[in-house]
Amino acid sequence: MGARKRNTAEQRKEAAKNRYQAVLRNCPTSPRKMRLVTGLISGLDVNRALDVLKYSKQEASRRLEKLLLSAIANWQSKNEGVRVEESNLFVKEISVDGGRALKRLQTAPQGRAYRLRKRSNHVTLVLDSMNKEVENTSK
Repeated sequence: MGARKRNTAEQRKEAAKNRYQAVLRNCPTSPRKMRLVTGLISGLDVNRALDVLKYSKQEASRRLEKLLLSAIANWQSKNEGVRVEESNLFVKEISVDGGRALKRLQTAPQGRAYRLRKRSNHVTLVLDSMNKEVENTSK
C-alpha cells in the first residue's frame, strides 16, 4: 500500500470515529414509500423523531424506528458516560437508495404476462449532536 493510500485510509478512519450512523440494507419496501417516511423525521430531534415514527401508520416507520434506535446505540458505544438527553442528538441526514428488485411474472389476459418488480431499498441514517463541547469533554 502506498503512502497516499494509507493517508487517505487513516483520514477516513478518523472521520468515521466522529460519525454516528446506522445502515439498513435490502429493506423490502419500495424506495418511494420509504422516502415519504424519512421526510417526516429528517432534521428532527431524536426523541421527537422516535415519537413521530411510533405513532405513524406506515409500515416503513417500524423499520425506521429500529434503525434510529440502532444509530442511538452506535452513538452511545462511542460516547460512554454521556447521557443521550444532554447531548441534543438530531437526525443530521437520512438517505434512501434503491436496492435490488425481485422480478416476477403475473398472468395477464390472452396468454400474456406482466412483469412485476418487487422493489427494495437501502437506508442510511446519520446522527449529530447540537453541542459538540459535551462530546469533546467526554474523550
